[in-house]
Amino acid sequence: MQPLSHLESFVQSAESGSFSAAARHMGLTPAAVSKNVARLEASLGVRLFQRSTRRLTLTDGGQRLLAQIGPPLTALADAVDHAAEAEQQPAGTLKVSMGQAFGRAYLVPLLTEFLQRYPAIQPDWRFENRQVDLIGEGFDAGIGGGLNLNPDMVARTLGPIHLVVVAAPALLQGRKAPRHPADLAAWDGIARRAIRTGRVPVITLRNKAGAAAPVEFRPRIVFDDPEAMCQAALMGLGVAVLPMPFAQPWLARGDLVRLLPGWWADAGPTMLYYPSKKLLPARTRVFVDFVVEQFSQRGFAQRVRAD
Repeated sequence: MQPLSHLESFVQSAESGSFSAAARHMGLTPAAVSKNVARLEASLGVRLFQRSTRRLTLTDGGQRLLAQIGPPLTALADAVDHAAEAEQQPAGTLKVSMGQAFGRAYLVPLLTEFLQRYPAIQPDWRFENRQVDLIGEGFDAGIGGGLNLNPDMVARTLGPIHLVVVAAPALLQGRKAPRHPADLAAWDGIARRAIRTGRVPVITLRNKAGAAAPVEFRPRIVFDDPEAMCQAALMGLGVAVLPMPFAQPWLARGDLVRLLPGWWADAGPTMLYYPSKKLLPARTRVFVDFVVEQFSQRGFAQRVRAD
């Protein structure tokens, strides 16, 4: 039986990519973490990391071990945290994955109040535009849209993801505003490449009458990031089809204007999701309740609707 300190040192080092980061998380010195991992390697007779001056890289053996012990070790830590938190306030590291621009715009502003309520929780938030393996990568929760959730996940809907056509006011000067999606064929556009497929999908707009029409502008620029698309639109480089959570602040200020106001596309909901554990850590439970509460109080779902 390997000592838990050796296993935890390995898992933390693998997830963070360095002994120093793992040491900060565990409250040890980098030398102590490195020694724990070296002892684990010696005991198993397997090299777990390729070491360089910049970063640790898992070997094939290290990847197999992480896949096997990562989830059980997380479950054990959760059980210990749950027992400790039964008599105390929620505490511990809160590891959450969220989209880059969405997290900065809507989650970071909530931090002050959240930390005032729960000072013993340490947020460890990852800003990345990808769907993570919540359980396999040891996350407490995730926030995003367009997700395919497995049966081990629970999801709370925060609001819709409606796509709308926008442009900078300067781009409209001297031009007749489009009245139907077909009119966009005469306009330069800022297209979005899907991260999963690498393709530029055709977006179909709909209106309340049930009519549907594709967006067929001339692709002048192609990005894979909605924040970059928004910035290019603000610069007047073309029209863009943006999710309302990104476009809404700029529309409210008048820096962008909505074209075809009766038309939109529904890309599903923005969800807060987390593992369906019987012993859900208190830090995760209060985070979920806090975010749902704050998004409701601030009218997020109403502000990002386009219909």
